[in-house]
Amino acid sequence: MRIATWNVNSLKVRLPKVEEWLAYARPDVLCMQETKLADSAFPALAFSALGYESAHCGEGRWNGVAILSRVGLEDVMAGFSDQAEEESTEARLLWATCAGVRVASIYVPNGRQVGSEHYEAKLAWLNRLRRHVETGCDPTENLVICGDFNVAPEDRDVWDPAKLHGGTHISAPEREAVAALRDWGLSDVFRQLYPESGIYSWWDYRAGDFHQGRGLRIDLVLATKPLAERATWALIDRQARKGKLPSDHAPLLVDFQ
Repeated sequence: MRIATWNVNSLKVRLPKVEEWLAYARPDVLCMQETKLADSAFPALAFSALGYESAHCGEGRWNGVAILSRVGLEDVMAGFSDQAEEESTEARLLWATCAGVRVASIYVPNGRQVGSEHYEAKLAWLNRLRRHVETGCDPTENLVICGDFNVAPEDRDVWDPAKLHGGTHISAPEREAVAALRDWGLSDVFRQLYPESGIYSWWDYRAGDFHQGRGLRIDLVLATKPLAERATWALIDRQARKGKLPSDHAPLLVDFQ
């Protein structure tokens, strides 16, 4: 089973690139973030033509999360409950069960600047995610949380930790919030397979950042132990970050036996 996550940074702009990528990467499940579409504008028919069922949670201009699956899509739920998302969650969380695996597609708030109200809202959102997982999930079952966490968990996930020290995405409280999810029972599957530094999933659009390796690894696949133990291969697909009109993120794929 191949599970992937990709912040597409506007599905309206990136749809041809996503369709092309699905054709060659062939994930069984794809979690997308920053679709920037309303539910009524989501191209479900285009994905259906490629063999994927889909679910989407979006408000139109910003954010937006989706799950595509060609192995079944059941028990879809947006947000932290079975009710419509509150304003504070902003179309950032979507759940579905795919072939017996509970999958979440998440887009964590950016935080903008350490100490700002946006930063505090980011920490509150991550804390709410942890509480939801603790009260509503079981670490002995197959669960995977995929998406753009907007947090680089360790210094090896940052192109220059000294230069970026103290900034958002790498601050101690943000990292501690992600570590709390791992403490509950989730494993960072990519790091489990590839411990090397200098491997990133996001690069600023500024000229040269991608080619000069100035990036962050902020897109994660976190899985419970029964699933993480069956992970056999992972890839951050830099090829998808190249070419015309790329997202600023590359997709992350993980194969589970």
